Amino acid sequence: MEQGNDTQVSEFFLLGFSEDQPQIQPLIFGLFLSMYLVTVFGNLLIIMAIVVDSHLHTPMYFFLSNLSFVDICFTSTTVPKMLVNIQTQSKVITYAGCITQMYFLLLFSGLDIFLLTVMAYDRYVAICHPLHYMIIMNTRRCGLLILACWIIGILNSLLHSFLVLRLSFCTNLEIPHFFCELNQVVHHACSDVFLNDMVIYITAMLLAVGPLSGILYSYSKIVSSIRAISSAQGKYKAFSTCASHLSVVSLFYCTLLGVYLSSAVTQNPRATATASLMYTVVTPMLNPFIYSLRNKDIKKALKILLGSVTRRGPIDSPS
Repeated sequence: MEQGNDTQVSEFFLLGFSEDQPQIQPLIFGLFLSMYLVTVFGNLLIIMAIVVDSHLHTPMYFFLSNLSFVDICFTSTTVPKMLVNIQTQSKVITYAGCITQMYFLLLFSGLDIFLLTVMAYDRYVAICHPLHYMIIMNTRRCGLLILACWIIGILNSLLHSFLVLRLSFCTNLEIPHFFCELNQVVHHACSDVFLNDMVIYITAMLLAVGPLSGILYSYSKIVSSIRAISSAQGKYKAFSTCASHLSVVSLFYCTLLGVYLSSAVTQNPRATATASLMYTVVTPMLNPFIYSLRNKDIKKALKILLGSVTRRGPIDSPS
């Protein structure tokens, strides 16, 4: 592409929902504020329930608490800025702010994928090798798995961010999204983006398809082990331990697939932006409901946590 008209940019414009009628903007603001608060408080409750209840101090719930923390961070990367833009009727995000938002989006979306893969491995060990579960999933290994997730996520985010920093941008800096999505930012550059595109495709294959293959392999072994159990009650108990995780994995990957298909099939960027809302806002909001409704241990811990808060309230309040 021609580079003669490029310039050192200072800001981007996030179009998002700016084309909607002004009277609808307060409704959109209220909707996303509500969803954000539900996401934050829902995931915080899951974390607090796991911390408070000693029965949940196991590898499975250790990984779940990390997933809840990442979901809070993931949503907080995009929604607060979107709410500010709606409230102030401004579309502007600074160049530094855009790169920073993109970095953390890549980091936390990657961490979501890696943690779901680690949780699938945890369920595989628990069901296929129950006698050696606590030996294999010891505290040191669990810590190393979380550390590996963070290291890979950080390196991937840094790689894409540095590759974007080398690009030059033209004057048309309107991004048809409510956040700085990597692909959209890259294709607004005036300079050659071949290297960026290649790295995006390669890392997508390695860091999305690779973990998905691991998850599918784990569940193929889990299904084989469950089928070998003779009693119906034993089969139900084994399957119920991974039902919540399977629901979250299905929701996450189905929404990602929906975003990919919407961008591939239609050339309407608005449709793609709307589809992106599913995995950036809706999925983190639904995860606490899936785990609390389908998991007896979490429901019991939440009742204990909420009950202790209720009983403590009148005692601590001033007379």
